[in-house]
Amino acid sequence: MAVSANRLELLQIADAVAREKVIDRQIVIAAMEDAIQKAARSRYGSETDVRAEINPKTGEIRLQRLLQVVDQVENPATEIALELATDQNPAARVGDYIAEPLPPMDFGRIAAQSAKQVIVQKVREAERDRQYEEYKDRIGEIVNGQVKRVEYGNVIVDLGRGEGIIRRDELIPREVFRYGDRIRSYVYDVRREQRGPQIFLSRTHPQFMAKLFAQEVPEIYDGVIEVKAVARDPGSRAKMAVISRDSSIDPVGACVGMRGSRVQAVVNELQGEKIDIIPWSTDQATFIVNALQPAEVAKVVLDEDAERIEVVVPDDQLSLAIGRRGQNVRLASQLTGWDIDILTEQEESERRQKEFQERSALFNEALDADEVVGQLLASEGFASLEEIAFVDSEELASIEGFDEETAAELQQRARDFLEKLEAEHDAERQKLGVSDELRELPGMTTAMLVELGKDGVKTMEDFAGSVPDDLVGWAERGEGETKRHPGLLDKFGVTRADAEAMIMAARVRVGWITEEEAAQEIAEEAAEEVNEESES
Repeated sequence: MAVSANRLELLQIADAVAREKVIDRQIVIAAMEDAIQKAARSRYGSETDVRAEINPKTGEIRLQRLLQVVDQVENPATEIALELATDQNPAARVGDYIAEPLPPMDFGRIAAQSAKQVIVQKVREAERDRQYEEYKDRIGEIVNGQVKRVEYGNVIVDLGRGEGIIRRDELIPREVFRYGDRIRSYVYDVRREQRGPQIFLSRTHPQFMAKLFAQEVPEIYDGVIEVKAVARDPGSRAKMAVISRDSSIDPVGACVGMRGSRVQAVVNELQGEKIDIIPWSTDQATFIVNALQPAEVAKVVLDEDAERIEVVVPDDQLSLAIGRRGQNVRLASQLTGWDIDILTEQEESERRQKEFQERSALFNEALDADEVVGQLLASEGFASLEEIAFVDSEELASIEGFDEETAAELQQRARDFLEKLEAEHDAERQKLGVSDELRELPGMTTAMLVELGKDGVKTMEDFAGSVPDDLVGWAERGEGETKRHPGLLDKFGVTRADAEAMIMAARVRVGWITEEEAAQEIAEEAAEEVNEESES
């Protein structure tokens, strides 16, 4: 059978559209079939169940209508009597469908326009699906494109087989692009939306800089050098922490390159952004000191539970450590994940002197001792009455000017004062109506019960409904600054692990969970914290 020119043309159009839109040829043919079906319904009636088939080899169009076999026909457009159906197919039964051939039809102008719209819509949907499937797996990559247009500061980028958008806040400040400019950017998100897949690009994302270095530094691309963390103030300054898996390769030197050629290539792409490349270290104190370069650090004091660190710098290094508008310390904080407090040596000295005086005064009042005794105890490193009351008496007796009798007397006075304080706390606890059974929780003290009672936590059920953040506080990080929200038991030095153990013990006591489930939850929480630390 000879194939007509029209049929051949139909297949050629399907092939051309499939190639141009980079979609499957069968999708285009299916769209054409849907269009023909819609046009046929407009001729034979919208109720008619018309099916169109296009032979993918010959281009021949076959039209059929489906009729349901029934005992009594109510709608001739969709139903056929059993007697007539058995004439066509002796095996037909009520409920089956019979396909009845329809004669070829000529499209009118309106039908042709309607068919065209159906084809365009189906092809567009297929193109969008293809684009989403292609780019959803490219999140985290750098792509090259050409500026298609600029709308209200947002740059629309032609990626060849897709279209991406760089929003105004994802562009480096003072960066200007015009139609036709070549542009490199980082794919940080791809979403399905009604108007099609949206490919979101960025030039300010920290990983954009890391990926640029991977293109310039073969050792990073090969995995010999790893970029552990990046912090950026786009267009102004950035810090990047790197580590080498090969002890013979200097990670900082490899990233800088001969005469700074490698780092300069990245700086040029980022519009002159100054980049500090620092060696990453497993020791947090060392890493934070490195992150504060070029400032010199005299001393660091870490608080691992609160993830805060105090950095003491010489007086003449303070402005360098903080940086212009706080930029240096802000980037160092973003890079390390720690809150950094910077003090000069003079400020630290004044603070230590104040702490010394407060402790001396506390010891003098509580122990009913001379001023010299309180100062001696504070200078020896004693920070609380509990330490004095329960430390080995020989340690107290070894202080210059003390003997065993003096040490024993001081310890007895400390214990008496603590007992008196405990009685006062217990009376206040009872007045607040805090349950006795809460005292049985591991690590719980009467002073803690008073603080809980003031906040309305009075029964085992109340406490079991708490979360660790309620007890030890939490921090919110944003825009380079961290806001600290205090917890109920902040001043008692309770760690997050202690808080979790106390809450789980309470939930076991009230019967919400079993001891095995509590142990499993604590283990899972600990594993999550380890993973978060390793990722950061």
